[in-house]
Amino acid sequence: MSADSKEGTHDNGVVTVASTQGALATADKLEALIRARGLTLFARIDFSGDAARAGLAMPPSQLLVFGNPQAGTPLMQAVPTAALDLPLKVLAWEDADGRAWLSYNAPDYLRARHGLDAGFMKPLSGVVALVEAALKAS
Repeated sequence: MSADSKEGTHDNGVVTVASTQGALATADKLEALIRARGLTLFARIDFSGDAARAGLAMPPSQLLVFGNPQAGTPLMQAVPTAALDLPLKVLAWEDADGRAWLSYNAPDYLRARHGLDAGFMKPLSGVVALVEAALKAS
């Protein structure tokens, strides 16, 4: 698969978009935007750092887990299985060629997966604007 073919939404519901900066710099910008918008950053998991501590090599890869309990809790109360995909997550990663990407679950995929009403989509759709803002900042 060429690097350019990664962009877009695939049948598995994952959206992947290219970043002009490295994965770690892009993750830093995403974290700053999460905090600036008053969202809660629940975790920033450094997969490549964990791999290095285990003596394994892997390109930079970090998962940011974030959300707003006031928005997510009602959704999980209405549809408990939504907790499988909440809080929201964005993966910042680099491929073998050193190109950086951001990947996340498409809101429409989450809606279909959990049978969510349209009223629950606004908090989930916020991930798209957040990723777009991080990419513009890079």
